[in-house]
Amino acid sequence: MAKLSVGSTFSIFHSRHIRPPLAGCHVTKMTVADHHPSLEVVGGARDRFLPSLHTNLRLPYNPFPLIAWNRHVETIFASFLRSIPQVRLRRECLRVKDGGSVALDWVSGDHRRLPPDSPVLILLPGLTGGSQDSYVRHMLTKANGKGWRVVVFNSRGCGESSVTTPQFYSASFLGDTYEVVKHVGARYPEANLYAVGWSLGANILVRYLGQESHACPLSGAVSLCNPFNLVIADEDFHKGFNNVYDRALARALCKIFKKHALLFEDMGGEFNIPLAANAKSVRDFDEGLTRVSFGFKSVDDYYSNSSSCDSIKHVQRPLLCIQAENDPIAPSRAIPREDIEENLNCMLIVTPKGGHLGWVAGAEAPLGAPWTDPVVMDFLEYLERGASKTGKFSADSEAVQRSSGELHRIEV
Repeated sequence: MAKLSVGSTFSIFHSRHIRPPLAGCHVTKMTVADHHPSLEVVGGARDRFLPSLHTNLRLPYNPFPLIAWNRHVETIFASFLRSIPQVRLRRECLRVKDGGSVALDWVSGDHRRLPPDSPVLILLPGLTGGSQDSYVRHMLTKANGKGWRVVVFNSRGCGESSVTTPQFYSASFLGDTYEVVKHVGARYPEANLYAVGWSLGANILVRYLGQESHACPLSGAVSLCNPFNLVIADEDFHKGFNNVYDRALARALCKIFKKHALLFEDMGGEFNIPLAANAKSVRDFDEGLTRVSFGFKSVDDYYSNSSSCDSIKHVQRPLLCIQAENDPIAPSRAIPREDIEENLNCMLIVTPKGGHLGWVAGAEAPLGAPWTDPVVMDFLEYLERGASKTGKFSADSEAVQRSSGELHRIEV
């Protein structure tokens, strides 16, 4: 990268996008914002989105000393020691079409405090995660503090929500996501909808964006720590220290399962309930329950057909993907870089460190919000400033209202 001064302005020539001027040519002033070389920033929408993020991306990525020197230390520190902002939530229990339930946690009082056209942000946590997790709470408070209406989408059994049918959620299942987005859109028809997903929640979100494509009611989305390719992620899950994460997530899944074990009594066929109930790995749980519930002939078939890497090319809404190069759970080699670079709606940021759901860097490190939060908010606010609220849901309003009428809402 070379910099050339032109009066009081400097021009930046990026080797991938702008060729330096030939000798004797007139050099014009450029306004394209750049990023610090410690970050990888690519994508078909790079030049469109990058100027809105230059405040954070022009600075070097400085991981917090002692904590971020090792990806596992950073991952574990963020999971157990990062602060958890206190916020009062109001739970809405949503009964979906197949009789299952999800829990939507809204910030208490926002229905009175915020105007009806305030942008709405739907948060999708990772596997077994929910509104109690620190990374979710930090994003929630950051967005809410800027006047956004925020709701956490706790999947079946997550966030202390109930399981009411013999079916959990999975990487392949988008039914609940469709219904939640429709429900939220029907409740706030004057507002633009956005979504942020982490880890498995990011995988589900990107698959949803790809499936909905041009019809997607979201105005934009952010994917964080997305495993993208579940086959590759599963391979790495069984290597070295990663086995610790695998066993921890398996225990969390078993805990949810055992709370609702009576729902799964006498299930025959290919179900292996004892294997799921006593799973020592996520793969065991998926073999005993998940892949059978959702009609896959094997776990590898389930992982292969539930990966969001194949969805990127179909995304037709602004999408920012943020990954850490050293993420132990969402491997960097699984990132669909080529598809992201070819999609004019997508941009990818890869930090040199960050672990999984860590990013212990930035102004609030080590105990405060992750480095990603201000970047995410800059991106979302840029989209909201440019989005038109006129007739946002007019074409689908009647259908959305009909769908909402089929849902059963319980306030608790």
